[in-house]
Amino acid sequence: MENPLLFYSTNHLAPVLTFDQALLKGQAPDRGLYMPEHIPVIAPGLIRDMKQMPYHEIAEIIIGSFLKGVIKEHELRALVKDAYNFEVPLQHVFNRTYVMRLDQGPTASFKDFAGRMMGRLMNHYLSLSGGNLLILTATSGDTGSAVANAFYGFEKIKVVVLFPTGEVTARQRKQMTTLGKNVQIIGLDAKFDDCQALVKQAFSDPDLDYLNLSSANSINIGRLIPQIVYYFYAFARLSNDSPGEGIVFSVPSGNFGDMMGGMLAKKMGLPVRKYVIATNENDEFPLFLSQGKYHKIEPSRNCISSAMNVGHPSNLARLTALYGGDMDEKGVVHRLPDMERMRQDIFAVSVTDEETRATIRSAWEKYGLLLEPHGAVGWRGLERFLETGSPEAAPEQLCVTLETAHPAKFPEQIRDILNLDPELPPSLKGLEEKPEHYDILENNYTAFKEYLKLKY
Repeated sequence: MENPLLFYSTNHLAPVLTFDQALLKGQAPDRGLYMPEHIPVIAPGLIRDMKQMPYHEIAEIIIGSFLKGVIKEHELRALVKDAYNFEVPLQHVFNRTYVMRLDQGPTASFKDFAGRMMGRLMNHYLSLSGGNLLILTATSGDTGSAVANAFYGFEKIKVVVLFPTGEVTARQRKQMTTLGKNVQIIGLDAKFDDCQALVKQAFSDPDLDYLNLSSANSINIGRLIPQIVYYFYAFARLSNDSPGEGIVFSVPSGNFGDMMGGMLAKKMGLPVRKYVIATNENDEFPLFLSQGKYHKIEPSRNCISSAMNVGHPSNLARLTALYGGDMDEKGVVHRLPDMERMRQDIFAVSVTDEETRATIRSAWEKYGLLLEPHGAVGWRGLERFLETGSPEAAPEQLCVTLETAHPAKFPEQIRDILNLDPELPPSLKGLEEKPEHYDILENNYTAFKEYLKLKY
């Protein structure tokens, strides 16, 4: 096998690792996030060939380019085929504008794309080494259910998910709390950022080394790499093969893992003309891009697009590194990235709750397009970009906005805004009748640490 690609920490104080090592480690011991030392490039001809490929074959090419030397081709082929056994619809709306519906997987969330692949890769490497893992992850909504589902029943992996009790919907909660077996759920009367801070503190606590902790949040490089794939898939499927054609993506963004998957796709050669990064009222990134100064929002603002209620996105450290800068895990910028180049590539916009509700209503009335709050933030972000009149916003421009969760996961908001009940996908049917099991903890690291030591 080839020499493997190495991954470094964004804090630059930890040893470089191969993909399998970084995957199982989760977060670097210096609290940084792993990034590839170099980014593989996909040839334009191969991108064109993807038009005829099923999703899992595209995944094999993209993911495999980062895993050379650490997995055999036939092993990876089996894993991607098993992980991606569901549809990825590209819904036409108007002109050359589409919605990529990433809500058709087993938990009706885009997190299925990363969670299922990461779970299978972790299980594969653990079966070779004979080890065990305890996955700690924080969720603002869909990560928890996707991770719990993806790792459910694996003998060598136990999962602990922390969630803010007041900021997830009942259906999102029940997708996690009705599983059991190797999955333990903990609710905190806190914000997502508080849950994430407890997880990060546990990773850097030497007293817990014996637990073999790892992460399934987007701080884990194993979450990011599978999220590159659907950007290539969308362009390959929708491109008209004209010379120099490019694409605009609009990405509703919270912890910025989805956005980072897209940015890596661009660095790999995907002809992306612009990324529209749409946040809710947690507007720390749009302000950073416009002003060149970064300020966290503490506590994060509670919006109806609850999975995006993030006052300091972890993956900003990766984005900063991608553009030659240096940001630590606390959000301190030690070296500014190339802000001008970043502004050329990214249009960042903050969308209010009022705009989000109005967008859900207008998309339904104008196009029969059913969006939930996160997808509506992405759609409104694209509308705002198209209103700029820039060359990349022409009517013939190929544009794709991401729908990241099924509208049926947010029935209260949909009923309130549109006076209708979204049809339940198979993955959500029968949830209401299942018994729930989860623990409640105070927002305190000492209490969390004692819980882990007692339980595991």
